[in-house]
Amino acid sequence: MTAQVEDHGLLRFLTCGSVDDGKSTLIGRLLFDTKTILADTLSAIAKTSEKRGLGAVDLSLLTDGLQAEREQGITIDVAYRYFSTGTRKYIIADAPGHEQYTRNMVTAASTANLAIILIDARKGVLTQTRRHSKLAALVGIPHLIVAINKMDLVDYSQETYERIKAEYLEFAAKVGIEDIRFIPLSALNGDMIVDRGDSLNWYDGPTLLDMLEAAPAAHTEHTEKFRFPVQYVCRPQDSANPELHDYRGFMGRVEAGSIKVGDAVTVLPSGRESTVKAVQIGGVDIGEAFTEQSITLLLADEIDTSRGDMIVKSNEVPAAVKQIEATVCWMAEAPMDRARTYLIRHTTRDSKAKLAAIDHRLDVNTLEKVPAEKLAMNDIAQVTFKLAQPLFADPYLENRGTGAFIIIDESSNNTVGAGMIL
Repeated sequence: MTAQVEDHGLLRFLTCGSVDDGKSTLIGRLLFDTKTILADTLSAIAKTSEKRGLGAVDLSLLTDGLQAEREQGITIDVAYRYFSTGTRKYIIADAPGHEQYTRNMVTAASTANLAIILIDARKGVLTQTRRHSKLAALVGIPHLIVAINKMDLVDYSQETYERIKAEYLEFAAKVGIEDIRFIPLSALNGDMIVDRGDSLNWYDGPTLLDMLEAAPAAHTEHTEKFRFPVQYVCRPQDSANPELHDYRGFMGRVEAGSIKVGDAVTVLPSGRESTVKAVQIGGVDIGEAFTEQSITLLLADEIDTSRGDMIVKSNEVPAAVKQIEATVCWMAEAPMDRARTYLIRHTTRDSKAKLAAIDHRLDVNTLEKVPAEKLAMNDIAQVTFKLAQPLFADPYLENRGTGAFIIIDESSNNTVGAGMIL
């Protein structure tokens, strides 16, 4: 009889830190040591490493996929990689370390449930280390692993590790970062990544992979209220099948919580109430659905519902708001203009919005709050928007799905910013 292997669920995590701390090498080592690299991929990076005159395979090439990055030897864009072990599936985001790519890091962090902050053991805690840690906390990543890398270059010194750990803990206490775990490692040599190695015998904690395997899955930190933004209303037009004549299914993705047949629900903005008649995937009844599942809901009553509406449980109705305070990361080259009207896209609902106030801007280097009249690219600020249409929003720290939005330039249809509702 085959033993049942427990599935720990999908884990999305982010690697970040200062330039050349070894983020790409760390991910390459994880993929290599978990035996998830295809033979032709390994052969290609071996050839590239040989052309560069390196004596060993440069595992960082697995994530530095853009040609410009390979030529410069730095990470510019966010590189995503996927792998799985016997108990868990992973999505890794390798975020850029440069200050001018702050917007890329915010994009990568928005869906991550854990962040690995890399520190070069030779350099200790740097300005970029503090900045990335603060950004990770700001976008609601609940768990941090501080990986003190390149221990091989400081003779695997426990004293160096303890000094950097104490320095980071002092910084974390000032900015309110709480759930932190520390690990010494060498991504280049593979010490404490998947295998323990022989050089860090003084460290008796888990390896990096052990920490990742045991990390809580997304949506498990606290109970989330059911939120179902309607993407599409399905009304089949099949005259040959009279059973489909009255079929009216509301299709979308469960952003949070769960729903089952018989639950009392409310459709927003109308406020009309009904009960769930069926929960389906691909036309098959499943009875109950959970967070991140794409489903079709059928209700017991005929309610006028369209894209942009939201279905919630009747005892968990969010407030309709026409003004929001949010932390915004500005992503466009043109600065935010107080005189312009922008489009805010929140789940499947759009609303025109005017900037009412910039409360303050965050200096990402000093982490101080400073006054601001406008926002330039990569700026992060707390702002207030006035909305033309109401949104059904939750605070970002309670629900990342319904607490986030993007800002769109109506004239170009480009995404110019991303926000988190306070």
